[in-house]
Amino acid sequence: MSCFSRFTPLVAALPATVPFVGPEAIERQTGNAVLARIGANESGFGPSPLALQALKEAASGIWKYSDPENHDLKAALAAHHGLAAENFAIGEGIDDLLGLTVRLVVEPGLPVVTSLGGYPTFNFHVNGFGGRLVTVAYDNDRENLQGLLEAVRRENAPLVYFANPDNPMGSWWDAPDVIAFARALPSTCMLVLDEAYGETAPASAIPAMDALTDLPNVLRMRTFSKAYGLAGARIGYAIGTPGTVAAFDKIRNHFGMVRTSTAAALAALGDQAYLREVIGRIAAARERIGNIATQNGLLPLPSASNFVTIDCGRDQTHARAIVDGLMQRGVFIRMPGVAPLNRCIRISAGLEPDLDRLAEALPKVLQML
Repeated sequence: MSCFSRFTPLVAALPATVPFVGPEAIERQTGNAVLARIGANESGFGPSPLALQALKEAASGIWKYSDPENHDLKAALAAHHGLAAENFAIGEGIDDLLGLTVRLVVEPGLPVVTSLGGYPTFNFHVNGFGGRLVTVAYDNDRENLQGLLEAVRRENAPLVYFANPDNPMGSWWDAPDVIAFARALPSTCMLVLDEAYGETAPASAIPAMDALTDLPNVLRMRTFSKAYGLAGARIGYAIGTPGTVAAFDKIRNHFGMVRTSTAAALAALGDQAYLREVIGRIAAARERIGNIATQNGLLPLPSASNFVTIDCGRDQTHARAIVDGLMQRGVFIRMPGVAPLNRCIRISAGLEPDLDRLAEALPKVLQML
């Protein structure tokens, strides 16, 4: 089938793909129903009941556009984090903000530093805007801060991506190391510090909110998709200096946010008691996933996220067979995509029935290999 011939050379050369294959697509491809959805790092525990109520109440106003300045949500985030509203940019999840950041900073051909095997959606945006990816291998299943810094300096890179806690490995660095890394970067290099799993991390891993707000070349990213349980609402935010954050207004989709979603985010932010309850349930689920892995001769890695990465002890082929075997039994999980990380599988914290199904299916899959 022919296609339109006037795409830019860059777009024409890119594959038509998505960074992650969704469980719905896997169901369509395999004919197997997902019975335990514990692979996409969503929160099966769901959002605050107050957020659900806010969604319902806001639905009657869906005929109206959402406030293009996102005033109320910025004000609430400022109060929550002890900053000013001018320190925040709102986006359709961190993924949207990553794309906008790349567009702000990267011209075609410029180098962008990230970890080999790190979050692939960031790479997707870099490729889409013509950046040249420069990757640094993980060190003991943790992002290599010194290696990232050296690559930035060597390449004179205008952008570097670092996730803390990390996806897909769940590992983390403590706050003093993160701060030292940010301050060691050249002022000409923007740091995207992805803290999507900040709520589930130990307090020692997350820099204080005022620790980096003097640096115009740092953008911290947060989301309501993980611990807050609003992945389908698509609400994320960037934290930075007012001057840096204001640059998003030059290119963002000003009417991109959804009224019901922002209402839910406001309510969820206001229900910190529920968030603390969910964080406790996530920790308990991580412990159970680790126990299931250990009972089956696999090695769970320490995790500061809402998932557990499990070392299967062999190679990509073996790990893929486990992922596929579990899916045949209705258990949806994922795995890292690059060696040596792809010797592992990754399982999201889930409800007890989901983990019961995992505990039943995993030994059966392993017996078949």
